[in-house]
Amino acid sequence: MFRPIVFIVLSAAWVYVSRASLRAPRFHGFYRFFAVEFILILILLNFANFEQWFAMRSLRQLASWFFLIASVVAAVLGLYLLLASGRPEAERRDDEQLIGFEKTTQLVTTGAYRYIRHPMYASLLFLAWGVFFKNPSWIAAGLALGATAFLVATARAEEVENVRYFGATYEAYKQTTKMFVPFLF
Repeated sequence: MFRPIVFIVLSAAWVYVSRASLRAPRFHGFYRFFAVEFILILILLNFANFEQWFAMRSLRQLASWFFLIASVVAAVLGLYLLLASGRPEAERRDDEQLIGFEKTTQLVTTGAYRYIRHPMYASLLFLAWGVFFKNPSWIAAGLALGATAFLVATARAEEVENVRYFGATYEAYKQTTKMFVPFLF
């Protein structure tokens, strides 16, 4: 009974945060909404066996912790760089669908952004697969793959928006970086 209540409460909060994005289906926030929902379901599904989360008896658990730690590192570094170097300014970017820290006016190409264009989405991708490896199942695999597909759609939609805002500078940046994983993808 606990998990459905948690899902409803957290989803309601996420709907509220994403309300502007949900009215704009071609906007990156629309796809991000569904990626986060898939990840939330995956977490609640795999969190039922809490003791297994901290058992370090297999390579699968080590892989899980690797992805979960990478998720935290990517999120912290990505957010820090956006706030420190991206110069988010609500007055200069009136895109109502953007969340505050997304309203960057300066293209960030340092730190993690030197290698990947989307550290924040990479963080969500790593989170999904880290949670999947805690307790793999066909349902969990479907949820992780669904989250991955929505994150790719999110990144592609955001790249269209970034080209519109930053122009040729962003196009050139795309040629020198990967989407989520340095040197690979």
